[in-house]
Amino acid sequence: MLPELTLARGLSSWRLDPVALAAVAVLGGAYGTGVARRRRAGKSWPVARTAAFVVLGLGTIVVATMSSLAVYDRVLFWPAAVQNVLLDFLAPLGLALGDPLGLAAPDGPLHRAVTSAPAKVLTFPLVSSLVVLASELTVYFTPYFTASLHSDAVRRLMQAQLLLTGCLFVLPMLSGRDLLPRWCTHPVRAALVFLDGLFDSVPGIVVMTSGTSVAGRWYAAQGRTWGPGVRQDQRLGGGLMLSLAELVALPFLIAVFAEWWRADRARARDLDARLDRELAPVTAPAGADVPGPDLVRPWWETDDGEVGRRMREGR
Repeated sequence: MLPELTLARGLSSWRLDPVALAAVAVLGGAYGTGVARRRRAGKSWPVARTAAFVVLGLGTIVVATMSSLAVYDRVLFWPAAVQNVLLDFLAPLGLALGDPLGLAAPDGPLHRAVTSAPAKVLTFPLVSSLVVLASELTVYFTPYFTASLHSDAVRRLMQAQLLLTGCLFVLPMLSGRDLLPRWCTHPVRAALVFLDGLFDSVPGIVVMTSGTSVAGRWYAAQGRTWGPGVRQDQRLGGGLMLSLAELVALPFLIAVFAEWWRADRARARDLDARLDRELAPVTAPAGADVPGPDLVRPWWETDDGEVGRRMREGR
C-alpha cells in the first residue's frame, strides 16, 4: 500500500514510463529536426514557440504520465482525473503553441495527414469540440476507465486518445493552415474557443454531481486508511477537472487573440508594401500636355480584391 499522499510526496514521487518517455523523445526529436532544417534554410524560428512546445507541451505529458499523478492514480481517483485533464487540454495547448505545422514540410507526412479528408472532418468547427466531449464522457461512464486501471496497455491507449482528441480542436484554432474553412476567421475562432470552454466544463460537472460511481469498486478495494472516501474522492476529482478545464480555457483564448493580432499586423504590413509599389510615380506619355507632377495610378486599378473590382466597374 502506498503511503499517504502529502504535498512533499506529491512533489517527490516519480516513476519511469518507458512508452511515454519514448513518445516524448520522438515528438521532441521531430520538432528539433524541423527547427534545424528551417535554420539551415536561413530562416529563424521563435524561441518562445520552441519553449511552449517543449516545456508546456512535452513537459505536461511527462508530468501527467510520470509524476505523483501516475504513481497514485490507481489508489485515488482525483490524480487520475487531473492526469486526464492535463493530457486532454493543457498538453495539446502547449504543442499547438509550438506551431509544429509551421515546421512541417509542405509535402511531408504530417502535412498530408492533417490535410486529409478524415482530418478535415474531425477538425471541423464544433465537430472537434463534440469529439472531445464524447471522448471524456466515454472514458468515465463506460467500463473504459476501470479497464485502464487493470491494464497498462488500455491506460496508454486512453491517454493517447485524450491527447489526440484534444489536439483535434486546439491545433486548428492556433494554426489553421489548410485545416479550417475560410469562413472560420479569427473572430469566429475566438467565439468557438469560448463555446468550447463551456463544453469542457461538462465532464467535470457530470463527474462531480453524478450518482454513478466511477470505478468505485476498484478504489474501495484498495484498502486505503488515509485520504478522502470514494464518493468524496470522485467529487474532488470532478471539481478539479472543472477548475483546470476553465483555467486552461483562459490562456487558450488569449493565444487566439494574440494570433489574431499578429495576423492583422502581417496583413497591414503586406498592404502597406503593396500600396508603396502600386503608388510609384508613372511617367506621362511623350507629348502629353499634363502639368504638375508625374501621374500616379490609383490603387483600385491593380487591386485584385472585391473592393478594387467594384471600383473599376463603377459600383
